[in-house]
Amino acid sequence: MPDPRVSVGVHRRIRPATYLFFFAVIAAVVFLTHAPLLRVPFYWDELGQFVPASLDLFQTGAWISYTTVPNIHPPGLMVYLAGFWSIAGYSIPATRAAMLLMASMGAFFTFLLAIELGKEAAGFPAFTGLLLLCVSPLFVAQAMLAQLDMPAMVFSCLSLLLFLQNRMRSAALACVALVLMKETGIVLPAVFGVWLAIEKRWKDATFFTAPLVPLVVWLAVLHRATGHWAGNAAFEQYNAIYNLHPVRFALALVRRLYYLFAGSGHWVGTAALVYAWKHTLIFRARGWRVAGLIAAAHVLVVCAFGGAVLERYLTPLLPLLYIAFAVALAACPRRWRTIGPLALFAMLIAANFVNPLYPFPWENDLAFATFVSLDQKAADFMENSYPNATVATMFPLAGALRRPDFGYVTHPMRVHDVEDFSVKSIARLVKDKPDVLAVYSTAWDPLHLLENKAIRRVLTKFYGYEPQAGREEIMRLLGMRAVAHWELYGQWVEIFAAENGRPRTITVQRF
Repeated sequence: MPDPRVSVGVHRRIRPATYLFFFAVIAAVVFLTHAPLLRVPFYWDELGQFVPASLDLFQTGAWISYTTVPNIHPPGLMVYLAGFWSIAGYSIPATRAAMLLMASMGAFFTFLLAIELGKEAAGFPAFTGLLLLCVSPLFVAQAMLAQLDMPAMVFSCLSLLLFLQNRMRSAALACVALVLMKETGIVLPAVFGVWLAIEKRWKDATFFTAPLVPLVVWLAVLHRATGHWAGNAAFEQYNAIYNLHPVRFALALVRRLYYLFAGSGHWVGTAALVYAWKHTLIFRARGWRVAGLIAAAHVLVVCAFGGAVLERYLTPLLPLLYIAFAVALAACPRRWRTIGPLALFAMLIAANFVNPLYPFPWENDLAFATFVSLDQKAADFMENSYPNATVATMFPLAGALRRPDFGYVTHPMRVHDVEDFSVKSIARLVKDKPDVLAVYSTAWDPLHLLENKAIRRVLTKFYGYEPQAGREEIMRLLGMRAVAHWELYGQWVEIFAAENGRPRTITVQRF
């Protein structure tokens, strides 16, 4: 007899051709919407960690990176990219295509999961949830970036889908792939195992101990090679300990909850969730209870670990979030079933291009492409105007200038790294003054929130924040002139050089 605690619906046998058709349509949409960005050079952690680590594996077979600082992240993404490059060859468009293929799989699994979770809902929540996901700014940005969070979303979605279909062995294998992509993915098999243990399905629960094996093996290999379980002491301190401070943890939690339930128009879906919870029993079903537990556990883990508190760490929850919004909107009164999804859809599209009114990571929307475009202009200018100069700048531009295979320069430049662009860091350059200094905007702050005394006091006390040095301070401290300046959609980059005579100034402004 079937276990009465497991809700298993009637699944019609679907032909493989049908699955292939829907995947092809979804992939075509994902690739076409990103086509103008296929040649965008690598951004931030792509060029700082994941692409160089993947190149080390691709070019020399090194599992532990030697051209960048190794850390705890498992090698799943690196294996995937190296395998893709072995077929398509290494290039920026090939890397973008590899990640878009991964994102297409994630969108396809989201569609199937929406069918599973929304089978009791009215209307067509599977299509609504899929559309909301595909236009959401975090998905649009992360879909093409060679980082861990999109692959984590793919295998999280697949694991939950297989779990709800009572295909436990397959779900456990998907969880193995998940933890090989990102270590925090261990949350999913832990939740599955505990849930099944509560249901006294002991044999099925044991399947979800399997993902521990490759993760432990990887940590052992990493420790043997580096002497650190996290790969290096700085990574361990910042990502495993830093956010455990109660104030930082609380602020991270508030930031997570705001992004999930208010930002980018999400408040529309949240209002529908509240209505559906009060007036229906949809979200009391077993599938949604499992999904809710996974979401809560994931949020707590990424609040506690990951010092940068980046929104991209929430990417694995996007399918659940938009499916829940779609199901809840379908449960609303007839008038809001149409207005609500359209309003949320429009606000999500706008959020790709219209930045919020507060500081945020550029990679949360298409602002990252603006950042890369400005760095490209600066790199091209410095390479042509100062080819033999020592350039002082901060990561990621510093890394971009060192390696031509990142898409910014045609030959390596001499780079002096600075920690940040604060007055203290700029003043340290006085003793060994570089030939050129490249400075760029590090925060989006149209309301000047970072100038508020109370906010700055909190940021300084708990995050070590220091404001960026201004143009006049830089010129006074270093005796340099501003020789080039570009602005684009509220971001800017400026080049200073120790030149005599009238400065050459280039200004590009677009609004």
